[in-house]
Amino acid sequence: MRLIDSHCHLEYEGVVDDRDGVLARARAAGVTGMLNISTRRREWDKVVGTAESQPDVWASVGIHPHEADQHADLGREELLAAAANAKVIGIGESGLDYYYDKSDRAVQRDLFRMHIGVARETGLPIIIHTRDAEADTSAILADEMEKGAFPALIHCFTASKAFARTVLDLGLTISLSGIVTFKNARELQEIAAGLPADRLLVETDSPFLAPIPHRGRPCEPAFVRDTAQFVADLRGQAVEELAEITTDNFFGLFSKAAA
Repeated sequence: MRLIDSHCHLEYEGVVDDRDGVLARARAAGVTGMLNISTRRREWDKVVGTAESQPDVWASVGIHPHEADQHADLGREELLAAAANAKVIGIGESGLDYYYDKSDRAVQRDLFRMHIGVARETGLPIIIHTRDAEADTSAILADEMEKGAFPALIHCFTASKAFARTVLDLGLTISLSGIVTFKNARELQEIAAGLPADRLLVETDSPFLAPIPHRGRPCEPAFVRDTAQFVADLRGQAVEELAEITTDNFFGLFSKAAA
């Protein structure tokens, strides 16, 4: 079985303190690749360094919306330079978070658009975080797509069916985390069951959101297998088939990793 954890944070507490063990358990579970995500400028060197030291780990560079106020002056050129590294295959995570509102919304929107511009210029997918911001996320994506297409995915999808239709119509991919296994995630499970096969990824968002049966523990990339099994059951297919599909989708979207 080949599985890709398309979104994890290997530098975060709960993972970094046992990273060798975390990586070994992931590989034993059939995880053949992991995308190590950055959320702020001071993480970039660590995230990229881990990717450079591991043949099955890649990196992203970007600014999470929670951190937008602290990076309001981040220039496009700095992000472009970081994205040129051979192991950097994605831009982000970036986007909008109106649930916690940890940063000014206008600053979040400006940085989101800047990340999209870099994704368009480099051809690297933008990894989008969106929470309680469906209207603005949809409007920005539609407006930016009119300026020129760019690859993108919604990570840890938890939004509405209407938003799913909107982003799929715009050509985006949707990634499912362990949240889909939660008992109260009925609408998300319905969405997962009906997603087009070629627009689906799976992730852990480690060390957050451990899927059933690992609730209450730090999440780690090995657990993407549990999420994949659950989604496969929802869709009435073997987990081996879902693993192959989502792995192929990952390399189709993150073409720099395939190269």
